[in-house]
Amino acid sequence: MPEKTRIADLPDFDITEYLADDQAIAKYQTIVLEADDPALLAAALGDIALARGMN
Repeated sequence: MPEKTRIADLPDFDITEYLADDQAIAKYQTIVLEADDPALLAAALGDIALARGMN
């Protein structure tokens, strides 16, 4: 039986580490817009702002 991993033991995921250039940001925006979820869009815009150095 495989060993179970606790969620608390997983590393934090930070999407801003993957939004290094305009192409990555454009792909991220496209995926979020296709989801048609206003709350997700608001969160994504915050992620993009953080990736660009805004806080």
